[in-house]
Amino acid sequence: MAISDIKQSIKEHYGKIAATSGSCCGPNCGCSSESDKDVLSVMMSDEYTNVDEQIVAAADLGLGCGTPTAFADLKPGMTVLDLGSGAGIDVFIAAKAVAPTGKAIGIDMTDEMLKRARANKIKLGISNAEFWKGEIENMPVESGTIDRIISNCVINLTPDKRKVLSEMYRVLKPGGKFTVSDIVSIGDIPNDIRRNAELWAGCIAGALDKEEFLRITRDAGFNNLMISAEKPYHLEGNTSFGLASITLTATK
Repeated sequence: MAISDIKQSIKEHYGKIAATSGSCCGPNCGCSSESDKDVLSVMMSDEYTNVDEQIVAAADLGLGCGTPTAFADLKPGMTVLDLGSGAGIDVFIAAKAVAPTGKAIGIDMTDEMLKRARANKIKLGISNAEFWKGEIENMPVESGTIDRIISNCVINLTPDKRKVLSEMYRVLKPGGKFTVSDIVSIGDIPNDIRRNAELWAGCIAGALDKEEFLRITRDAGFNNLMISAEKPYHLEGNTSFGLASITLTATK
């Protein structure tokens, strides 16, 4: 399947969600069988605790598979970058954590999500949050300017994960860290699923094998890899592979 087709499917999928709200693999997204949707909905249902209720109400579309901000060691004065920032929930949480002198930047390639996030910024009155249009394989960010990178159920969507990890390494300051929550596979995903554009948008087809994901992270130059949270699931009726949500931290 062409990379352009995958990206177009993802843009359309998340553009609709931005306009109507909903979750990545919820019951109306056409990701998989009804039973699989229920399992995936649980994977995507991590609750934000100790977070401003106004932020959650405005910006939580149920698209995450973890809470990376809880493990990112955010401190005042830091510059934080969120990959695939959606409606902005993790950007807003990070912006509050690094205030008053730090800032949080969200990158997203979907116009509808950017529009919603920017409207949420005004609604919530969070001045140190910014939302930039761009693709995570080619970030519009200067090298060595970011203290922390966060991401929530986004890297599985890109066809070129090595390029994303290379870009993450480039933009981080020496000693900077990333914390990402994402979907990985346990075992190999069959090619017929890999070729399904809807399942790419649905956070299944693009999931990389867990050990392979850790390997290419090390290959990109990162060290001190640590999995802070892991939630495995097996899709009903499937015997060839499973899925898991993990939260991974690593250092440049």
